[in-house]
Amino acid sequence: MIKVDRERCASSGQCALTAPEVFAQDEEDGRVVLLDEHATGPEVRRATTGCPTQAISSD
Repeated sequence: MIKVDRERCASSGQCALTAPEVFAQDEEDGRVVLLDEHATGPEVRRATTGCPTQAISSD
């Protein structure tokens, strides 16, 4: 399952660019919005490891 820490998010948007079917950005503050907490695959791993503030985790 994917978890996001919106307080830690820096609004870089890398997750939404890497896996747009799983992540989006809030229109108000630009922080991460999780669209599918059960998604898996290489794009999810890239988004998790590519987050500059490590605001995304998965188990």
